[in-house]
Amino acid sequence: MNSILTKAWDDVLSPMIQRPKRRQVAALCYRKRKGRKEVLLVTTRGTGRWMLPKGWPMQGKTAPEAARIEAWEEAGVRPAKVGRRAVGAFDYLKIDDGGLAHPCSATVYPIKVADVASEFPEAGQRKRKWVRMERAAEMVQEPGLQDLLRAF
Repeated sequence: MNSILTKAWDDVLSPMIQRPKRRQVAALCYRKRKGRKEVLLVTTRGTGRWMLPKGWPMQGKTAPEAARIEAWEEAGVRPAKVGRRAVGAFDYLKIDDGGLAHPCSATVYPIKVADVASEFPEAGQRKRKWVRMERAAEMVQEPGLQDLLRAF
C-alpha cells in the first residue's frame, strides 16, 4: 500500500503542486593564469554568497548574448570570446525580495575574459574575485555548480 501511495505522490500529486523551474543564463568567466584556469565569482546582492554572474533570458538576445550582458553588468567583464554552446547547467533556489524561494535552473555559457572594468553597472552592489576552479567549487553552495566548475 505504501508503494502505491508513494508512486501516486511522485507521479501525479507532486508534479501538480510543484512550480516549474524558472530558466536563467549564467556566465562562467574564465582566464588562464600561470597555466591554470581561474574563474571570476561575484557575490549575490541578497545573501552575499559566491556565484557566477547570471540573470533572466532577454527578449531579442540569444542565451550566450544574455550571459555576456550579465557578465558585464554584474562583474564588469569585457570578453575575448563568448562560447555559443553551454558547458552545463545547475539548479538552485532564488530568494525574492519577499523571502519566497523559487526553483531555478541556470544554463552556463563560457566567457573567456579579455579584461575587467573597474566601473560597471553593479560595481557598488557586489564583490568579485578571481579564484582557481578547485577553490571556486568550494566557495559556491550549489552542488550542481560545484560539479560543473570541477569539470570545466
